[in-house]
Amino acid sequence: MPQTLPLDQIQIPVLDKRTRKTQHLPALHPSRKEDRHFVLYKPPPPDGTPALVEEFLERANFIANDLDWLLALPHDKFWCQVIFDETMQKCLDSFLHYTPRQHDEFVNPNPAVEEVQKHLHRSIFMIFLRMSTHKESKEHFITPEAFGEIIYDGFLFDIPKIFDLCVIFGKGNAALLKKMIGNIFNQQQNYFNDLNETVPTILQVFSSICDKCNLRLENHSHWPQKIDAQTKVSLMDMPLQEFKDILLYLCDTCTTLFAFLDIFPEASRTIQKHDFIHRLASFYEVIVPELENAIKNRRFDETSLQEDLWKRLSHSRKKMIETFHQIINYICLQPILENGSEHILPFIEDFLQIFTALLHQKRFLMDYDEQFPVVDDISLLQQAFPALDETRTSYITKAVDSAWEASGRNKPTFATGNTLIQHASCSNEISAVNGETEQELKQPEYENDDYCAGATAAKITGVELESLIFQVKDILSHLGEGFILECLEEYNYNAEKVINDILEDKIAPSLRKLDRTLQRQVKKEQESVLSTRQNVFDHDEFDVFSKNSVDMSKIWKGKKKGKEGTMLLDDKTHIAQQKERYNAYSVVVEEAPVEDGVQFYAGDYDDEYDDTYDGNQVGANDVDSDDELISRRPFTIPRILRQKEDEEENDDESEEEAPKEEVPKRDLFVQDPALLRERAEARRATFNARRGFKHDNSAAVGNARGQGQSKETLIERRKKEANKSLRANHNRRSLADRKRNKGMIPS
Repeated sequence: MPQTLPLDQIQIPVLDKRTRKTQHLPALHPSRKEDRHFVLYKPPPPDGTPALVEEFLERANFIANDLDWLLALPHDKFWCQVIFDETMQKCLDSFLHYTPRQHDEFVNPNPAVEEVQKHLHRSIFMIFLRMSTHKESKEHFITPEAFGEIIYDGFLFDIPKIFDLCVIFGKGNAALLKKMIGNIFNQQQNYFNDLNETVPTILQVFSSICDKCNLRLENHSHWPQKIDAQTKVSLMDMPLQEFKDILLYLCDTCTTLFAFLDIFPEASRTIQKHDFIHRLASFYEVIVPELENAIKNRRFDETSLQEDLWKRLSHSRKKMIETFHQIINYICLQPILENGSEHILPFIEDFLQIFTALLHQKRFLMDYDEQFPVVDDISLLQQAFPALDETRTSYITKAVDSAWEASGRNKPTFATGNTLIQHASCSNEISAVNGETEQELKQPEYENDDYCAGATAAKITGVELESLIFQVKDILSHLGEGFILECLEEYNYNAEKVINDILEDKIAPSLRKLDRTLQRQVKKEQESVLSTRQNVFDHDEFDVFSKNSVDMSKIWKGKKKGKEGTMLLDDKTHIAQQKERYNAYSVVVEEAPVEDGVQFYAGDYDDEYDDTYDGNQVGANDVDSDDELISRRPFTIPRILRQKEDEEENDDESEEEAPKEEVPKRDLFVQDPALLRERAEARRATFNARRGFKHDNSAAVGNARGQGQSKETLIERRKKEANKSLRANHNRRSLADRKRNKGMIPS
């Protein structure tokens, strides 16, 4: 067999059993396939039932043995088996479909299950790695054109399989997986067309999730609801299992999409042809707040389920934001760093247009800025192109700041400054644009966001907190407990992260200003509330805090059941209780019985009266005997009660006492009230001008109703309402009291 030829051109002599003649067949021929049946993969049992575990182990061992046999085949036999054995392809597909993902909660205490699962995981990856390599050595290889046709026409790889490979094997095998996916797309350009046709399906997934949640996207066509269509329930009213399925579906979709773009970022340009990032931001803006409110407000039988759903939603949020950043980084920022200052204007314009179109998506813009600060991206553009339009950039930064202010959350502080320009030549290592490496941008799979924690947020205290402080202090003994406590609170009580960042001098900026020898403050023991409270019901018969026993006969729930109507009317006990009291008042004694020899009174009545001093007027000539009102003011008869003659006499006396003065006759003519008001207004204006006060409340009139009022009009109306009691007829009560006090009104 000539080993210098590629496998697709090799002809192998084969003896025909019927004719006993030798014939030459291609090396890749169905007759060279071995007859071997591969069983389908099934996931491990989640509950750990012994019978199910035994069944899984038996099936997994069969698959593992077959995969080991397949990997041990030579180059030509391996490709014949891969191309023509359908059971082998179905076995691989079943593993990609059913194996647990990294974001799935798979906990099985059986070590045998875990061991066989790792074995299958490695064997499947090695098979796909060998299938994606067209040249194993100088002697064993396939021409690139034939390799592309084999994997595409034989459906060895397709877009869903590539997505599953990225999400299953991407963590820990990123370098090999990038070479695999890159070689597949480079050798067969039809996969880019397939990816282009797959993007509308991904967008349809977003629309279907919104439809399930009874929500609508911005670009969604608003068709009227059909008559026979079922009425969709809200997130608060839908069944719990359906609500859980929506969150699992969302988490799986977002994680898979980011894993693919993280492994193969070259697909970003194809995905963006469908305006993907704008639709992703719109989907984020619509679905995330509603799901957060539903998780916080729904009632769950188990708190662990609520926490698990919240973690999955937080994980989905993080992956959507990272997907958006991955696309922006590849189509805009990375070309700017690679091309220098010659051909970067189109990329800068694309970046500014994308963020200008997203300014109304306040929630998405705020969450994106929290993880990837927009200020750092704009700073990168300004360093690469100093003549950047500052008006557009300031407009974007102010819109981001207004989104933070509208939300009421505090904007985190980031260490600004971009260091990627210094490494523009190493474009294959660029993974961030805000001065951080790929590992620094990586966050835990489930972020614990304080803003979205809601009912599931927890603060570690007591023995667990003391254990974490001791864990850090055991390694970094020179640190104070107060400083360690602040670090733990900043890093969400992750002791390993605290130790690592302190040793590498990467602690948060807010912790750098603290004294590292800071000691923890000892909290004073507070007195109990019961010992310090003061209440009007203290120590009464129902005070359970001061008594151990309470008369329960005086306590009942609801309305007390009384006696029946007839029994209540026949009950005359209250009359008998009052009878003795009224009997005491009924005893009247006209003659008190007096015993012989005892006088009832001290002596008999003496009719003689001592009138010696009856003629004296006691106190008649005292000064204080007069009435106080008479001594202070002489008594006069009111004019209305006087007789006519008395009035004339009083008038004569007044005429004799004072000469009569001629008084001009009163003019009974009534002037025009409008003229009087004008004169009063003039006098008032003169008085105010003399005092230096000039107030014009003409603005209180304002515009006609329905046309809106200016700010000045509203201010004048408030002043008029507050000061209207100082004039007109708004102080009648105070003036009436003033009259009454002066004696003008008889009271």
